[in-house]
Amino acid sequence: MATEGHGGTREGAGRKPKADEIKLIEQLDNILVPDSVWQALAELVSDKDLQAIKLWLQYRFGMPKQTVDNNVNLKSAFSIKDIYEETQSDLE
Repeated sequence: MATEGHGGTREGAGRKPKADEIKLIEQLDNILVPDSVWQALAELVSDKDLQAIKLWLQYRFGMPKQTVDNNVNLKSAFSIKDIYEETQSDLE
């Protein structure tokens, strides 16, 4: 079955290989030693820098669980039909 350019595998699609990720990390480590970065972060945390504290906590304990309330309670009744008619009259 021919895909005719739709769907299927494409050049460069998908997640990059783990080896590429490791290579990038090694390149970054050659530019700036990770220990010096952690030391700088520790100093900012000691200086009570709020952003540094948040970053440290995220690395140390992970992101806090986020919840979303999907329950929507409307206190007034409305009609989609009324809204549609209003937008149609605005367009005329």
